[in-house]
Amino acid sequence: MASFDIATKANQASVLPALVMAIHIQQEQTSLIPTVSKTFHNGDTLPSKDTIQMAYLDGKTLSGKAIIHYLAELASSTEAKGNPKRAASIQEWVDRSESFLATDMKILRNSLYELNSHLTLRSHIVGYSLTVADLAVWAAIRGNRITHSLIKQKPIQENAHRWYTYIEESNLWLSEAIAELTSFEVKERAAGSAKGASFDIDIPQVDGPMVTRFPPEPSGYLHIGHAKAALLNDYFAHKGAGTLLCRFDDTNPTKESMEFQDAILDDLKLMQIIPEKTSYSSDYFQEMYELPSKRRDLGIEETLEHFGEMKTGSEEGQRWCLRARIAYDSPNGTMRDPVIYRCNVTAHHRTGTQWKIYPTYDFCAPILDSIENVTVALRTNEYRDRNVQYEWMQDALGLRRVPIWDFSRMNFVRTVLSKRKLTRIIADGKVWGWDDPRMPTIRGILRRGMTVPVLRELILRQGPSRNILNLEWGALWALNKKYIDPISARYTAIAQENMVTCHVAGVEHSTVAEKPKYLKNLDLGTKKVLYDKTILLEQVDVQSLADNEEITLMNWGNRKVTGIDFELHLEGDFKKTKKICWLAAVSTNMIPVDLITFGYLITKDKLEKDDNLEDFLEAKTEFRTQAFADCNVAELEKGSIMQFERKGYYKLDENYKAGGRMVFFNIPSGKD
Repeated sequence: MASFDIATKANQASVLPALVMAIHIQQEQTSLIPTVSKTFHNGDTLPSKDTIQMAYLDGKTLSGKAIIHYLAELASSTEAKGNPKRAASIQEWVDRSESFLATDMKILRNSLYELNSHLTLRSHIVGYSLTVADLAVWAAIRGNRITHSLIKQKPIQENAHRWYTYIEESNLWLSEAIAELTSFEVKERAAGSAKGASFDIDIPQVDGPMVTRFPPEPSGYLHIGHAKAALLNDYFAHKGAGTLLCRFDDTNPTKESMEFQDAILDDLKLMQIIPEKTSYSSDYFQEMYELPSKRRDLGIEETLEHFGEMKTGSEEGQRWCLRARIAYDSPNGTMRDPVIYRCNVTAHHRTGTQWKIYPTYDFCAPILDSIENVTVALRTNEYRDRNVQYEWMQDALGLRRVPIWDFSRMNFVRTVLSKRKLTRIIADGKVWGWDDPRMPTIRGILRRGMTVPVLRELILRQGPSRNILNLEWGALWALNKKYIDPISARYTAIAQENMVTCHVAGVEHSTVAEKPKYLKNLDLGTKKVLYDKTILLEQVDVQSLADNEEITLMNWGNRKVTGIDFELHLEGDFKKTKKICWLAAVSTNMIPVDLITFGYLITKDKLEKDDNLEDFLEAKTEFRTQAFADCNVAELEKGSIMQFERKGYYKLDENYKAGGRMVFFNIPSGKD
């Protein structure tokens, strides 16, 4: 018997391979594993900090990667059929399955490419029948949302796609195992609502996999408000092996561009969201154009004549728009003969000048949701008044009704999310661009130092609730601090302004020592600390010192102050002393850096509809400090997150270049 303990909220990729391998062995080699039992535990990890543990009938208890290696060895006794080479191949691919658990797109694409090449003219990874090698790799891919989405894009890796589908369809028990692992009762009710959001909502249920859609307009970069819509659609699509569709609402060529379209796809990747399918409203222009004329009263010659003029983009046609005849006196404004087509002669970034008329979003959404087999339309409750219009469009055109679930927008204090206002802020030169760290765009906040796991956690904590909230940025940054603190190496930086040169008595020569990058996480490795008789201190620290006071120079030891000189006092108690950052005054240890802190763009917590944006823009939002940092920072790669001791957490934005200055952005801690 094999008994499994599984953390209900663990990443599927960390538990699924071991589970399906054990079930396979139990089915094919009952003598080795007569039964498989599973106990689910609420939480991200078990008390042991593992995500999965297995107790085998011989009393052996294993966890994590050790389980799949043990099961591979166990299964190879029969699956290898006495062939050492075959056994080695099975073990090799079980080991390689770990590469499909990565989140780095480059690593995943390389792994899929190798798998695709290997599966040329093959139906199984090893030999001519199902082995644990197939299951370990399949389960790793299925458990990783990113890899799973990539492999379902058939044209990219055709052999791997064919193999993946074959394994899934020829082993129906795999779907049952996944359903149990991801079941709503096990995963969500066990978690409850102790940590915030509850997903136990009356979202319309469907037979078969869920299909959701995220419909961005390619007229700007995604911001944190869009992130909630994208992540919720991703969550509901993939919690039950469904499909996420990204449909670009490219119906306004005046504002849209290929740059924004590509940026949105990149932003989704940054959030680890990989849609199974990408489509465009423009793919359906002809189909939508034909719908109104087919359903109109053909006796209304003048209306059709005007619509024809609109299609050509003539001067006369540009004067008109097409409305849906519903009820001009309806108490619901969205039902008062809404515009469904308007004329625009600007060239479209995909279709060029083929079209001069474009459908509105209110016309596109209900039609394309039905045509593209969306099972539930998740959208923000700002569209709630339009829900009846959405349903009317589908009924009037004889299309399948798509149920709607609306949720609240995610708003933050002192932040604007309107694309129009954000575009104006950029145009006025208040920020550098859409990826400026002061912008609420996905790439802006990530550039400032936010991490993707924290962003996902915060948004999913909010869940699909309809409660309207204005969130504080501090809560998000405080959560981020907890995530980055254990993995941030510690370095030193001394502000250049009024910097003070001091002398340390008893030190004759420069020396170098290896010290931990972070005492509480030795896995981060070591750094070089230079010691010299001449050191640099910040003015603010020097002003706080008293003559003959004993202090601690961090990473060195205790010293006594004598004027602006120090005497060694290594036997002193560092727990009772003031801690001072310092830097050896050696040219190779004085890397020029700019430390940049950013403030809010807006002075008011919430802008009202009638507020003039310019009246509430902060005059100064960038604060730059020039400093010298220790020699270790020169080796950092762009995007590295670290801590300058007694200053805060920073993200490297510009690498070291001889003769230049490195640039670090301060990461808010939540207390700012």
